[in-house]
Amino acid sequence: MMTFLKSTCMAAALAATAGMAMADTLKLSHIRPQGATIDNELRAFAEDLSGATSGSLELNLFPASALGDYTSVQERISVGAIDMAVQPAATAVDRRMQISAFPYVASNWAEAKKIYGPGGAIYDAMKELYAKQDITMLAAYPVYFGGVALNTDAVDPGNPSAAKGIKVRVPGIKSFQLTADALGYISSPIPFSEAFTAVQTGVVDGVVGSGAEGYYASFRDVTTTYVPVNTHFEVWYMIINSGTLAELNDGDRAALEQAAVAFEAKRWQTAEADQGAFEQKLADNGAKIVSLSDAELSATAEHVRAQVWPQVLEDVGQDWGQAILDKIAE
Repeated sequence: MMTFLKSTCMAAALAATAGMAMADTLKLSHIRPQGATIDNELRAFAEDLSGATSGSLELNLFPASALGDYTSVQERISVGAIDMAVQPAATAVDRRMQISAFPYVASNWAEAKKIYGPGGAIYDAMKELYAKQDITMLAAYPVYFGGVALNTDAVDPGNPSAAKGIKVRVPGIKSFQLTADALGYISSPIPFSEAFTAVQTGVVDGVVGSGAEGYYASFRDVTTTYVPVNTHFEVWYMIINSGTLAELNDGDRAALEQAAVAFEAKRWQTAEADQGAFEQKLADNGAKIVSLSDAELSATAEHVRAQVWPQVLEDVGQDWGQAILDKIAE
């Protein structure tokens, strides 16, 4: 009887071990600190996915760019060294990915969803560009309309033709540099890791390239003025190495794809309110919010499009980029 019990226990243990061995754990990177909105949403996403797969597919989150900055993470996902990420598109490998950050493509949230949401012109274009890097785009994650964060007073913020005399940090992406210049600022490309110190020490007097959520997360202590001038529509993408996705069993792959669709749909429902909440957080932290009128925003958009679009189109490929803009205009 004892031998039978021992054999039964050993068999159960072996079965449990086998079940554990069959479970897949994927590394998922994102750029915000632990406890940020995206971090909380991804933890809920991971929990839902684990439940949907009865624990056979788990996600191990790495917040705050713990696996590297988003450019290197995208490159590592391309070769399969990292499994997944939710982050902005990196343009170093393919400059055409600048299409995602074109300034003043959308004027409001309804337009943004039509363009950047499922079936939209930029959504489809980005999916194709990722595929060329052996990356599958599972979902788009809308974040905010961008603005200008300053550690000084705003200068004629509603007039893009006015020279501001204010130097601002921009990402090393041509569209952002040109947009800051077109708005009347003096752009200075500085790596994100050095940006806070650059503002704090007066190397620059502000930042262009993010929005209220990003500024609150990383620059709130050096932001005394925020101008929500809608510089661009910020979208991050949930991406996975295509080989890793293909290697999942059919059930886990379907569960991941379905969870990503639900994750994206839920975000479109909450993103606009989230933007407003972070603008209020900046205000509560002492920043002056300088809102522009609809007429000022419209004039600014027209000015920047005329100044910036032709130059960025030349950078991404005139025919390719214009075809996408034409789809948006339809």
